[in-house]
Amino acid sequence: MRLIALADLPDGVPAATEVEIDGVGESLILLRSGDAVRAWWNVCPHAGRRLDWAPGKFLLGKDGLLVCAAHGATFELENGQCVAGPCRGDALRAVAVEKIGDDVWLVASGTA
Repeated sequence: MRLIALADLPDGVPAATEVEIDGVGESLILLRSGDAVRAWWNVCPHAGRRLDWAPGKFLLGKDGLLVCAAHGATFELENGQCVAGPCRGDALRAVAVEKIGDDVWLVASGTA
C-alpha cells in the first residue's frame, strides 16, 4: 500500500499518515533520513494514546527526542526506544515500510 511520496516527507521531522488496514483506520509516524524512512504505530506504549498533540503535529525535545503529548514519555527517533517517562525501557511498535521509486510503501505484513 502506497503511503506517501518521499518528496512530501520532510527530512528529519516526524510526520503522520493515516492508513486503513482491514477496514480499521490507523495512524503511523514516519521519519525520513535522506532516502531512508522508518515508521512506527502512532501509539504510546504507556497508555495506548496517540503521541501527537494534534493530528500530525509532534513534540520534539531540545535533544531531538520525540515526546508523547499526553504523558511526556520520550522516545529515540533512531529506534523508537522509550528513554524517559512512564514507559521507560519499552519501545514504539515498528512498522515495515520501504521506498520504491519516489514513494514510501507499507510492507504487506505491516510490522517490522
